[in-house]
Amino acid sequence: MKVAVAGCCHGALEKMYETLELLQRRHNVRPDLLLCCGDFQAVRNEADLRCMAVPPKYRHMESFYRYYSGEKKAPVLTVFIGGNHEASNHLQELPYGGWVAPNIYYLGYAGVVRFRGVRIGGISGIFKSHDYRKGHFECPPYNQQTIRSAYHVRNIEVFKLKQLKQPIDIFMSHDWPRSIYHYGNKKQLLKMKSFFRQEVESNTLGSPAASELLHHLKPSYWFSAHLHVKFAAFMQHQANSKEEPPKATKFLALDKCLPHRDFLQIVDIEHDPTAGDSLEYDAEWIAVLKATNSLVNVTQSSWNMPEKNGLHARWDYSATEEAIKEVLEELNHNLQIPCNFTLTAACYDPSKPQKHMQPVHTINPQTTEFCAQFGLTDINTRIQQAKEEGSVRGDYEEDEEEEEMDSTGSAEEPSDYNTDNSGLSSINPDEILLDEEGDDEDLSTCSVDPSPDHPPELSASFSDVRIMPDSMVVSSDDAMDSTNEELERSAERKQVEEKSLERPLKRTSGNENGNTGIKIKRRNQAIYAAEDEDKPE
Repeated sequence: MKVAVAGCCHGALEKMYETLELLQRRHNVRPDLLLCCGDFQAVRNEADLRCMAVPPKYRHMESFYRYYSGEKKAPVLTVFIGGNHEASNHLQELPYGGWVAPNIYYLGYAGVVRFRGVRIGGISGIFKSHDYRKGHFECPPYNQQTIRSAYHVRNIEVFKLKQLKQPIDIFMSHDWPRSIYHYGNKKQLLKMKSFFRQEVESNTLGSPAASELLHHLKPSYWFSAHLHVKFAAFMQHQANSKEEPPKATKFLALDKCLPHRDFLQIVDIEHDPTAGDSLEYDAEWIAVLKATNSLVNVTQSSWNMPEKNGLHARWDYSATEEAIKEVLEELNHNLQIPCNFTLTAACYDPSKPQKHMQPVHTINPQTTEFCAQFGLTDINTRIQQAKEEGSVRGDYEEDEEEEEMDSTGSAEEPSDYNTDNSGLSSINPDEILLDEEGDDEDLSTCSVDPSPDHPPELSASFSDVRIMPDSMVVSSDDAMDSTNEELERSAERKQVEEKSLERPLKRTSGNENGNTGIKIKRRNQAIYAAEDEDKPE
């Protein structure tokens, strides 16, 4: 079947769907499924805009609300994960996944589903070491800290995904798996995005948690977004045993959804021709959710997942054949995900704007039904209970000092990972300036293809879409670690970098004394970054 893959949507649903329809008219290519790798921005109303971690000037309603209200319907089944610029209050209603609009399905904090026999998994958000071991404690109305931490990946989601044993066909993450750039045309990537060089050479670009999942799950395809550049790689995995067949992952990062950007990719995926056209639950994933339900944490306390170190009575939460069989019996072997979308918030009305609408913490009936069916904890209900008991407070003023200490890694125990991909010492000139006087962003296309031997088929007449070739071959020279030639820098480049390293790293906003520091463009914040978070972590 043909699968369309999109990068950061940024709310431009109409643009995506119009592009797919144009693809069908011009080239007779009709995708069976659309996957979006984060920054989807399912904004229903003005309150949702207030829950999106972007500067106010980027808070635009866009077009999702038309699909939420029923005015329009997605022409193709759409499955997406969350990024770091989302209506977090909306997505938080569906921690285990669910419909945000008819024919548009969110995978949840982490999730696995099936479509036509193809197994699709994903993890939402981006990695930040200082929040990685916390529970999902955030709820609207958010403050300056929680509006960001709400979309940070947590170790429990990674732990759940690592319990999977059955093969994964497609996996999605918003930020890239760390080190994946060593398996593609790294030289061309650095040519297009020279400000990645420092992180690439220090091997700190990307998410270590996603990298861990990549090595564990070994999916056939891995799709990402976030960095707003197209990049392909091919990773051959090492077998864990002589009996294990060789596996390889075709990685593809997509550009953002803007005119003249190559933001869509069409991929041919082998599927089960006897399977139905409905989105289905994955029995093994449901069994893992049931097995790990006791690990649900809704506090800010940091903790480690169970491991075989003598400190935990149980560390293996993978699904047994019996557990999977029980799930199938509970569902009467009908894995079809019910089309039970429900409106849970007022929809934006252009004729009656409500600029002062406030977000509220909502329990979504889809989540209630899902948890009741499989005996799971409704995370949002638990958060509300904790708030009533005083364990979770809506006012985090007393925690601001701790939050600042967290950003330097000194307020808590060391993270599972030694380094964080949130700090950035290099400047990303391609990102939109966050002050009101900034220039418009450069809209030139940044695309790193897997190999010059496979040119894009549609680029001459259809710049927004490319058909992936049958093979994503990356030359051995491209896949090697940095060569001496690649590490050579021009004198001009070196001078620029030396000057940037000599300058102090400060917040972009003025401090109390009225001084302003160098603007540090947070590469991992993509095109949006709130000024208060521009401090390297």
